[in-house]
Amino acid sequence: MSEIIEAEKSQTAVLAQGPAADSPMAMAIAAMQSGMSPEQIGQMMDLQDRYNATQAKKAYDAAFAAFKSEAVRVIRNKDVTDGPLRGKSYAELHDWVNAVTPALSKHGLSSSWKLTKDEKDWLEVTCYLRHVGGHEESVSMGGPPDTGGAKNAIQARASAKSYLERYTLKAITGLSEQNDDTDGNAAKDTALRDGWISKVAQAETTEALEKIWQEGGNEIYATNNLVDYDAFKKAVTDKKKMLKETK
Repeated sequence: MSEIIEAEKSQTAVLAQGPAADSPMAMAIAAMQSGMSPEQIGQMMDLQDRYNATQAKKAYDAAFAAFKSEAVRVIRNKDVTDGPLRGKSYAELHDWVNAVTPALSKHGLSSSWKLTKDEKDWLEVTCYLRHVGGHEESVSMGGPPDTGGAKNAIQARASAKSYLERYTLKAITGLSEQNDDTDGNAAKDTALRDGWISKVAQAETTEALEKIWQEGGNEIYATNNLVDYDAFKKAVTDKKKMLKETK
């Protein structure tokens, strides 16, 4: 019986303490006590949310700039021994992860992926880059299952997923491999796409984003590489939505 009484006292004490002074609930209660209307409180909370989002974006930008100063090197160490790409080399997904993770973590950044579209003939992967302050950026890229070679259906999908994870991580970090690979696209075209997507991720206003879309879209479209163009367009669309949400 004494244990039950003590537990009830403990719960009562916690409730008596109320919400933390800097919590939204505490601020709302204080505002109501000062005579503010629910509508005014809502406007105040919305303004606070936008301020917090702006501060988080600034923290992300500072961390990303510091990450870029690390001069991360990704080495191509996987050789292609057969097929039409025989003699070529590239960095595998784990090479990318091992290369960028220490520098990202050092500055409070982390990367992750999500399979955002999983259809029979099309896969889409989204790579997220998050900062401990709460802001995140994302880049998406899609493609069909990789049916080349003697792959079964599962292997074809796994291969395509790994490829998309590698290239979305490459795009969102704005990095290139040493002696960049040319499987599927010319190295020049790949660097072009990655450079413009990196600029999209760093755009701070819709006006700046619109300029990047016009200039980058025209330049990438001129290469006749629709895969790169679609990836760039998706990055712009996602960024535009994010900028609207933080206004």
